[in-house]
Amino acid sequence: MPRLLWLTALRLCAFSAADSVTVTCTAPVNIAVVKYWGKRDERLILPINSSLSGTIHPASMMANTLILASRSLPHSSLTLNGQTEPINKRLQAVIDALQRRAQPLQQDGRTLIAADEWSQYRLQIVSVNNFPTAAGLASSAAGYACFTKCLAELYGVQEKYPGELTTVARQGSGSACRSLYGGFVRWQQGSAADGSDSIASQVIDERHWPDMRVLILVANRAQKETSSTDGMQRSVATSPFLAHRAAHIVEPRMRAMEQALRARDFSAFARLTMQDSNSFHATCLDTYPPIVYLNQTSQHVIAALTAVNALQGEGGEVAAYTFDAGPNAVVYCLEKDTRQLLALFKALYGEGEAQEWVYDPMRLVEGGAEEAKAEWLQACGKGKREGVKVHQIIVSRIGGGAEITGRSHTFSV
Repeated sequence: MPRLLWLTALRLCAFSAADSVTVTCTAPVNIAVVKYWGKRDERLILPINSSLSGTIHPASMMANTLILASRSLPHSSLTLNGQTEPINKRLQAVIDALQRRAQPLQQDGRTLIAADEWSQYRLQIVSVNNFPTAAGLASSAAGYACFTKCLAELYGVQEKYPGELTTVARQGSGSACRSLYGGFVRWQQGSAADGSDSIASQVIDERHWPDMRVLILVANRAQKETSSTDGMQRSVATSPFLAHRAAHIVEPRMRAMEQALRARDFSAFARLTMQDSNSFHATCLDTYPPIVYLNQTSQHVIAALTAVNALQGEGGEVAAYTFDAGPNAVVYCLEKDTRQLLALFKALYGEGEAQEWVYDPMRLVEGGAEEAKAEWLQACGKGKREGVKVHQIIVSRIGGGAEITGRSHTFSV
């Protein structure tokens, strides 16, 4: 548990009310390999196209949430990374949806809280991310998935059909529905007006492709200038390519991606991932006024990996770049190529950086540092690169979904 959340938990332990319930939860980031961009319903957050993502192992990137519910609290509140934030419409939509599904809290045959009494219980919500927020690293997906899972556990919500909770998490942040599950996850576009068929489901679990690795190159820790919500609205209103992509490109690509994943075909997976990232950012540029999420570092990473992959010949791709709505590069690769890719990135971007520049909390990269391959460096055109900066590289792999980590109450039984 992060120190900030741990200190908050200690403070809440001193809360003297005899009617409180507390739940804690973690949820991972997910990085799409087929992107979601654009909504057909803003309130329910229904997408204009399906999408598919990989779940990043929570040991390297995750949201942590603690929720305390009590009648004795003066009002509901939200604290995000130590800062008090308002409970916005989307958070309230998730609360309302879960309260409608709430079950009574019972123990030893005694009802402690009736189902219709939960609305009288105010919420103290504390959430902490161990990675930059609103910087294009899917922080809202992890946060809303964590909140949904945590509050559903507190209210005793039971799914009536597989994926029901994903329809709730989606109302907070669309991509949050994918962070409830591990492995690679499909978010189905759906067609129902009420969104009941716009759900997430697991394509393969986190054990299916054990040597898949993920390198996150943090090119910017700052909050992005154009939020995903604003960017999507602008694209839907002005980009002809957005409609073409949704109607003609995404579904064939989804089928090909699922086939590549099931077959563990990295070459096909890599090509599809990079093509879809390019397609998404082309949509952003086709938007008017254009949206530019990539920076000079992003462009350099694209050029470098394109050059390295070209050296391997047809079907020999060693790395797949993808960029969400931000400049940070996410690179999918296989375990056998991870050390060489890190050596390349260190040679290109890491000169003079501190030892912790490569953050590998799971110790996935064993052994000493390697020298970058000379032919790779030559292909990348190593030299002075004005404006190119990688602040940190996070090493991870595909992991599991949201998990409950604790539950308690102060009722006397």
